[in-house]
Amino acid sequence: MARAGSILVIDDEEIMREILEALLTPEGYDVRLASHGAEGLDLARSMPFDAAVVDVMMPGMDGLAVLDELKKIDDDLAVVMVTAYASVDTAVDAMKRGALDYITKPFKNDEVLLVLQHAVERRRLVTENRSLRQNLQERYHRFDNIIGKSPSMRRVFDLIIQAAPSRSTILIEGESGTGKELIARAIHTHSARSERSFVTVNSGSLPPDLLESNLFGHVKGAFTGAVYPKKGLFEIADRGSIFFDEIGNVPLETQPKLLRVIQEREFMRLGGVETIKVDVRIIAATNIDLQKMMQDGLFREDLFYRLHVITIQLPPLRARKDDIPLLVQHFLQKYGEENGKPGLELAPDALDLLMEYEWPGNVRELENVIERAAVLTQGSRIGTAMIPDQVRRSPAFQIPHITVPPDGLSMKDVVTSFEKRLIESTLESAGGVQKRAAELLRIKPTTLNEMIKRYDIAPRRKRNGDAGEADQ
Repeated sequence: MARAGSILVIDDEEIMREILEALLTPEGYDVRLASHGAEGLDLARSMPFDAAVVDVMMPGMDGLAVLDELKKIDDDLAVVMVTAYASVDTAVDAMKRGALDYITKPFKNDEVLLVLQHAVERRRLVTENRSLRQNLQERYHRFDNIIGKSPSMRRVFDLIIQAAPSRSTILIEGESGTGKELIARAIHTHSARSERSFVTVNSGSLPPDLLESNLFGHVKGAFTGAVYPKKGLFEIADRGSIFFDEIGNVPLETQPKLLRVIQEREFMRLGGVETIKVDVRIIAATNIDLQKMMQDGLFREDLFYRLHVITIQLPPLRARKDDIPLLVQHFLQKYGEENGKPGLELAPDALDLLMEYEWPGNVRELENVIERAAVLTQGSRIGTAMIPDQVRRSPAFQIPHITVPPDGLSMKDVVTSFEKRLIESTLESAGGVQKRAAELLRIKPTTLNEMIKRYDIAPRRKRNGDAGEADQ
């Protein structure tokens, strides 16, 4: 039998040590026994273990003291405490101090095996992820299919590594085109669910009834056209991950049903009465402010806080311009190979244009620009002529001037006129994207929105070719 993992058992009761050894050894575990804390700590120092089972109540050094010392020896060691019903509070305290879980006496064999299977799996993931994090410092600037070496992207990579092994819900926030689905796939890939399905839900592309049918399935005759029963995406994603792209587009009437799946991990098919249980990791993404939607009554508060357990904020491309040369190199290689043009390179003055542009469409827009250049170029060197007009003619931000009439202006009129023209000029520079304009003005988007209304500034239509987010 293949080795399932190494387990250290520390318990002063000989019968308990024998029971655990008899239970775990046939399952493929390498079990080492210690009759007191000091003996167990000596074993932990002499060899690595995947998990430790420690009795809470022991003479001399009790289980909590042993736990503290084990974590000093190996902070990643998965420690499971064994306790009687009367001392559950002590076991909960142990979890606050770093224990992974606890089991109560008298325990069920299946419960012990399940807890230790989880402990060993967690140890494996932690070890793999630490190795991955170390490799990221030594390797090229790539994490799965995500390119970046900037500090902001390294923080994103670290969050993926830390969050992936958990079962917690994750919310990815970022503008359109920043690569939110790539982040979601990376989370799935580095989780214990990686061998199971990764299912994507396009939240805003379907009417409520059809969206719910897709999510939860339906029974025969549930509605006109329901000739056959159908499994929903949650069933397909069971024991895997489900990714809600643009979660803010989920209709209000569907949100309570989604909340129930997150809370209870169960649902009913449309038209059905049978409750279906699922184990699904939910990853959601949004390019809009869910908190503002919540305040406007467009998004449920309880659903927002269920989704907002772990948040990953993806920076826009304009905030990580150091990554542009790496992304350009990646896309040149990709589209050069696709079009039979290996060895494509970008002229320095063309790269300068890309570095100066603000990229309202983010990485997706940059990829489109490089793909277009790779297809249209006649040689191996791409010059400025292959760069689209909207990139070459990216307007600089300019402070507007004010013309003073013959009869003069009051200071209040000057301030009002200047503010209005400044906002109009900034919106022009930002391609009509209010969020970007607010960043340029260094004010909150809500403040900018109030000023636009106060000065009755008409919404500006985006230039042709702009790929940024819509006016907000």
